[in-house]
Amino acid sequence: MALDNETVHIIARLARLNIDDSELEKYGSELSNILNLVEQMEAVDTSGVEPMTHPFDATLRMRADEISEGNQREKFQAIAPSSENGLYLVPKVID
Repeated sequence: MALDNETVHIIARLARLNIDDSELEKYGSELSNILNLVEQMEAVDTSGVEPMTHPFDATLRMRADEISEGNQREKFQAIAPSSENGLYLVPKVID
């Protein structure tokens, strides 16, 4: 599909691009190539192809949900500046 300069100018205006008149032919050719590629892709018979959500349609290996480290709250709160009843105390930042 060949695009004329007026169509390229309209597309550039819609895309908010400032294109010089000397570049209209170049951009027209590039846009025409893109539209030709889309036409080729639309011509492909995809009736037997199931759509995928991702090109790598695979499942991830999951590890077992096991506790790997014990509770160390007392150890960490011992080095905290301030804690009380298992909670960290922080300075008030909003009045």
